[in-house]
Amino acid sequence: MRIGELGQATGVDRETIRYYERAGLLPPAARRANGYRAYGDVHLERLAFIRHCRALDMPLADVRRLLDYLDRPRNDCADVNRLIDEQLARVHARLKSMRVLERQLGQLRARCDAGHATTECGILHELVTAAHGEGCACHGAFAEANKSRGVRNR
Repeated sequence: MRIGELGQATGVDRETIRYYERAGLLPPAARRANGYRAYGDVHLERLAFIRHCRALDMPLADVRRLLDYLDRPRNDCADVNRLIDEQLARVHARLKSMRVLERQLGQLRARCDAGHATTECGILHELVTAAHGEGCACHGAFAEANKSRGVRNR
């Protein structure tokens, strides 16, 4: 199959397929007499595997490690378990960060409850206040602590 067909079958665009091939994640495709790459079932399966790992938000370095394990089926899978545990830890950290962000946005949203002139908008006021390095509704305690240490909000 040609690269467009491989891409269509897996939902991966052509440039990404070429990148994975250059990076060694996909084996090089054979070339036809006309110069086009010819991909087979091996490429299809491997690309689908890579895509699934990326959908799980795994970094390419981890995907490469998993592919190495696939290529060496007799090796112990304890490192595979560790790799997934590390990914779970990253996901937990991001979830915690997202919950903080949700609270901050909720606090910011609470500053403006109705439609009125933007000069009276509590949200815009808070964002301008934060831009000046002062405490705001969403970063209040954090901003004040940094201010006392001489650190400006970013």
